[in-house]
Amino acid sequence: MKLESLWLLTARSNAQRQDIKIAYKTLFGKDLVDNLKGELGGKFETLIVALMTPPIAYDVTSLRNAIKGAGTDEKVLVEILASRTPQQVKEIVAAYRKEYDDDLEEDISGDTSGHFKRLLVILLQANRQQGIQQETIETDAQVLFKAGEQKFGTDEQTFVTILGNRSAEHLKKVFDAYMKLSGYEMEESIKRETSGSLEDLLLAVVKCARSVPAYFAETLYYAMKGAGTDDNTLIRVMVSRSEIDMLDIRADFRRMFACSLFSMIKVHTHTHTETRQT
Repeated sequence: MKLESLWLLTARSNAQRQDIKIAYKTLFGKDLVDNLKGELGGKFETLIVALMTPPIAYDVTSLRNAIKGAGTDEKVLVEILASRTPQQVKEIVAAYRKEYDDDLEEDISGDTSGHFKRLLVILLQANRQQGIQQETIETDAQVLFKAGEQKFGTDEQTFVTILGNRSAEHLKKVFDAYMKLSGYEMEESIKRETSGSLEDLLLAVVKCARSVPAYFAETLYYAMKGAGTDDNTLIRVMVSRSEIDMLDIRADFRRMFACSLFSMIKVHTHTHTETRQT
C-alpha cells in the first residue's frame, strides 16, 4: 500500500472516506479497512483505521474497548461522556445497543462504582437543563459552597447532581457566582474536595462547560508532556475533533501553552513508514 494513497485518505472528510469505502468494495469486492489492516502496523494502523470509522461508531468502539478490555480505561469514559453534546450521547447509546446488543449504561455501571458511576449515568441520560436558569444561579453556587468548602468533609452527591444536570451556559454563570462567594475557582475546590476518578470526571465536566476546545487543547498537551507520549489519547482526540473544532483547539493550544500544536506533535511523534509496498 503506497503512502501516497494513505495521505489521500487523510485529506478527505470522514463522509468522503465512507464513500471511498463503498466504492472500493463495489469495484474490488474487498473491504478497504481489512486491506489497510493487512498492509499497516502499530500506531499508524490504529490511526488510519480510526480515520476510516464514522464518528459515532468510533466513539462507540472506544467506549466498548474502555469497558471490555483488561480493566477499565476510565480516561476514555471521562473524555467522551464529559465532552459530547446531549444529542451525540443519545446517538452513541443507540448505536452501542445496535452494534453490541448491550445497554451502555448497564455496561458502564457494571464496571464503575460510587459517585463516579452516578455522574457517568447522569451524563448518559443526556437530559441537561436547557439555557440559563437565572433564578437558580446564586442558589446553585451557595449549595455547592455549602457542600464543599464550608463543610467538614464533602457532599459529593451535590457536586454530581448540579454539575451533571445543568447546561454549560448556566454552569458558567454558577462558576462566576461561586468564585465571588468562596474566593475559589470551581476547579480549585474540586481538587481540594475530591480525588481519583471522580475528581477527573468533575474537572472534565467543568472544563468542558467553560470551553470544549480548551479542554481538548489541555488533553493533547498532557498526552505529549512528560515521559513518553500517550499515543492512544493523541490519536483519539485528533481523529474525533478533526472536523468539529480542531482550529479552535489549535488556537487555544497556542494561547495556553505558548507553542503550536503542530510543532509539539512533530517533536513528540515519529513518522511511521512501516507499510509494505504493493
